Amino acid sequence: MQASATRRLWECKHSYYCEEENYFASASNKTTLEFKSFAAFLSEEEDADKDYNLLFRWDWTEEDGDGDSQCAYNGDDYYRNGKLSLFFMGQRKGLYRSVTVEVCRADEASVIKYLAPRWQHMQELWAPLTCA
Repeated sequence: MQASATRRLWECKHSYYCEEENYFASASNKTTLEFKSFAAFLSEEEDADKDYNLLFRWDWTEEDGDGDSQCAYNGDDYYRNGKLSLFFMGQRKGLYRSVTVEVCRADEASVIKYLAPRWQHMQELWAPLTCA
């Protein structure tokens, strides 16, 4: 799985948003984790079981320091102006959680490498609909 030369991960816009917090969790039971880099995220979550941590959605947005969405790209692939939101369902316990990672455009190849096997896993779960 590779990103299209004409459509990069940060250019994909989903038709509807996904809430980062679990609506049913109490204020003291925060279900969102935050990471300052994709490398930091991978060091903690890269090997997480794909069934216990089913990734069902991701959103990559680019923001400036004020949180304004879609800030202009400044030409530096290593400028961390992006936010990658990953949304998981812990199927065994019914736990919905999200992860927010600060990313830069240079992270795209690593993000795709992480997402690809999870996309494959999702397709296997839906295999009866994809078999011809």
